[in-house]
Amino acid sequence: MRSSDDSVAGKGGQFMTTCWSAVLLSAQSQAPGSDRAREEFCQLYWYPLYAFIRRRGYNADDAGDLTQGFFLFILDRKALQRATPTKGKFRSFLLGSLKNYLSNVYQHENAIKRGGKIDFVSVDFSDGEDRYSREPADLLTPEKIFDANWAVTLLAQAMERLKEEYSAQEKGIIFETLRPYLDLSGAAQVPSYEVASEKLKVTGAGVKTLIHRFRKRYSEIVREAVAQTVTDPNEIDDEIRSLCEALIASEGRLRA
Repeated sequence: MRSSDDSVAGKGGQFMTTCWSAVLLSAQSQAPGSDRAREEFCQLYWYPLYAFIRRRGYNADDAGDLTQGFFLFILDRKALQRATPTKGKFRSFLLGSLKNYLSNVYQHENAIKRGGKIDFVSVDFSDGEDRYSREPADLLTPEKIFDANWAVTLLAQAMERLKEEYSAQEKGIIFETLRPYLDLSGAAQVPSYEVASEKLKVTGAGVKTLIHRFRKRYSEIVREAVAQTVTDPNEIDDEIRSLCEALIASEGRLRA
C-alpha cells in the first residue's frame, strides 16, 4: 500500500486519491516526494485563488504576489496545524483561509514584493490574465466565481486522469475521438456517430457503447475527486450540485 506522500506526489489525477488534509500534510512535510507534492498542489489550485484575489480589486501583479504568499502561508507547518478534516469541504477551507490571509496576514503593502528574498513556490501565472478576461461580468460574487473556477479545475483534472487511463491501455485514439462528447460548454464540435464509427473501425452500436462507458468512467472519476474534498460521503451529491450551479451561473465562460 502506498503512503500518503507517494499518493499525492504523482502527476495529474493522483491528487484525487487521498483526502485533502493528507494532501496538505504531505505537501508541507519534509518526506521524500514532498517537493513534488507541493508543486502539484500549487499548480492545481492557483487559478481559483488568483481569480478570487483579482475580484477583490487587486491588480494582476499584486494578485500574483498574493497568491504566492498565500501558498507559502498555507504550506507552512504552523498554519497547517489547523487544517483538519473537521474544517469541512476543501474548497471552503481554502477560500476561508485565503480570506483570512488577505484580511489579517497581508497587512503591509511591501510584505511581499516580486524579486525579493522570499523563496516563492513555483507557479506559472502567464495565462492568468487571459483566463481572467474571459470570466463573466461582475454580476456574480467573487465567491461564486471561485466555486465555478474550482469546478472547472476539478473537471479538467478528471479529464486528465481519464486520458491517462486510456493512454495506459493504448486507447489514445478512442479518448481523442470520444472527448468531444464530454464537452459541457458546447464549444467543441461533436462528431456524428458515423464519423466516430469510421474513425474507430467499429459499428454504430459499438460507438454508442464506447461513449456510454466513456461518460460513465468520467462521471466516476469526477465523483471520486469530489469525494476527496468533503469529509462526509453524504455531502458528495450536495457538493456536485453546488459546483454545477456555479458553472451554470458562470454561463460557460470559464476555461481551464
